[in-house]
Amino acid sequence: MLFALSLIYGFLVRALSLIYGIRPHKLRCKVISVGNITLGGTGKTSLVELIAGYLSGQNHKVAILSRGYGRKMQNACLRQAGKTSMQNYEDIGDEPWMLKNNLKDIPVLVDSNRLRSANLAICGYAADTVILDDGLQQWRLKKDLEIVAIDAADPFGNGRLLPRGILRQPLSTLKKADVFVLTKADLAPDIKRIKNYLKGLNPPAEIFESVHKAAGFYKLGENQNLLDTGIFKGRTVAAFSGIGDPAYFENTLMRLGVNIGLSFRFPDHHAYSQNDMGRIIEGCGRKNIDTVITTQKDAARLNAQELSCQGAHIFVLRVKLAIIKDEEGLYCRLRKLYSL
Repeated sequence: MLFALSLIYGFLVRALSLIYGIRPHKLRCKVISVGNITLGGTGKTSLVELIAGYLSGQNHKVAILSRGYGRKMQNACLRQAGKTSMQNYEDIGDEPWMLKNNLKDIPVLVDSNRLRSANLAICGYAADTVILDDGLQQWRLKKDLEIVAIDAADPFGNGRLLPRGILRQPLSTLKKADVFVLTKADLAPDIKRIKNYLKGLNPPAEIFESVHKAAGFYKLGENQNLLDTGIFKGRTVAAFSGIGDPAYFENTLMRLGVNIGLSFRFPDHHAYSQNDMGRIIEGCGRKNIDTVITTQKDAARLNAQELSCQGAHIFVLRVKLAIIKDEEGLYCRLRKLYSL
């Protein structure tokens, strides 16, 4: 049954990409797409942050366009994320919230209609560059650079389309990519094999390797006060997350010398309730654990004021994507866009 459904899904994806791709809209700015071909957990949002930060440092007017998965405010595109009433993830989604908090001066525009938010970025924020967060499935816009993030630890699952596998599009889609960024390269069992496969599929595309590196910790609600990465070395903590790859988060903690005495894993984009937090705090009490650590994406979905009343010492791990081989090569490819 799953095989039959994956055939139907594949037909619909191919049909939509063909129809919408016939005459894509050409914008009056550079369009960089950052996406993935599998279900979440590849690290594409961290890659968006890296690219946006670099281009902004090169004096480009950058705006990030996101769909804002799980948000409640449907007209968030009318205002920049983080302004006026949009102070929490329910308004804009957890990933845009995280991007806005990490990239203070870069507008993050949330709308399922990327053409509409792109026009707002150009007219309202004088953007010369828009970055499509999760843009591989966006066929309506003409792109100047197609970047695909691939989880090197599990690049394509079983190689099958949804719902039989984890592929969102056929592997042949990768032939259109300009750049591949292999994330979690430190956990890849055979990264050379992956690179050879991608080179065989798409010889002109450039391939870069990356890892997520810990930048520090901060107490929930105090993200301006970044603490050293070694502050919890040798200590036993509880870890909880509702992200695409919780194992990688926990592995990052352990590589910092942190002992994980309790682990709580929730579905991606999980909306935390007081019952969830009560269960975590109760478990910590039974094991005499006084420190709880989570991710930035999860921190967007937590109420610091309510939790502080319970006396929980909740800290957030901030991570950054780092290109570990030929970082300048990626930046050179980005700069080349503006010389064309």
